[in-house]
Amino acid sequence: MNVLQPEILLPFMAILLIVSFLYASVGHGGASGYLALMALFSFPLLVLKPTALLLNIFVSGVSFWFFRKNNHFNWKLFYPFAITSIPMAFLGGYIDINAMLYKQILGVFLAIAILRMLNIFGREKSRAEKLNLLGSAIIGSAIGLFSGMIGIGGGIILSPVIILLGWGNMKQAAAVSALFIFVNSMSGISGFLIKGGQIPMEAWYFIPVAVVGGSLGALYGSQKFNLNTLKYVLAGVLVIATIKLFLV
Repeated sequence: MNVLQPEILLPFMAILLIVSFLYASVGHGGASGYLALMALFSFPLLVLKPTALLLNIFVSGVSFWFFRKNNHFNWKLFYPFAITSIPMAFLGGYIDINAMLYKQILGVFLAIAILRMLNIFGREKSRAEKLNLLGSAIIGSAIGLFSGMIGIGGGIILSPVIILLGWGNMKQAAAVSALFIFVNSMSGISGFLIKGGQIPMEAWYFIPVAVVGGSLGALYGSQKFNLNTLKYVLAGVLVIATIKLFLV
């Protein structure tokens, strides 16, 4: 299938713009959304992982810049997760898994993304709890490994963990997740390329659209959060894509 055909490319890019906007508004690179969208449009499996990682790098980088500019980034909240996630993301990017297992793992992470979009993970705590360094290092390594394996940055997992454990507020979690996603995606795609993988040509066409959507979303999200209707629509898209993964 030629995914660059206008009847496929145009609607895909239109939805990609919305997906990158919504994810960047909460400090995410959007990989789980891109993977769901590509699955929905029946992209070849070989295209999914490198494309999602590449788009993740650009969008999370833009998102981090806006959140940091608005003074939401906390280095002490970031580094305990990153020191273990970066090498594990490289290892995950290097690992090849069969198509069925890939779909199953991706389906689980998309389910988590749906719950995150629907705010199932609760609200931020009024008082910050002390960060557990060992716990955060273990969490970072686990997220990093799976991130590299399937082509996400891991922010969709890290953000709710930070909120649930009370280690930071929503905007701090967004800023930390944005940089976490960026470094993990860089590490994951490095492992993928060293293994001999290639970035598909299609991915380069999607970067400008994702960056525009991500920039607008990060600009909006770094100052306010009120996108409930669009988030519910995106959650619906993720549900359809998740079902398709398990059925096809």
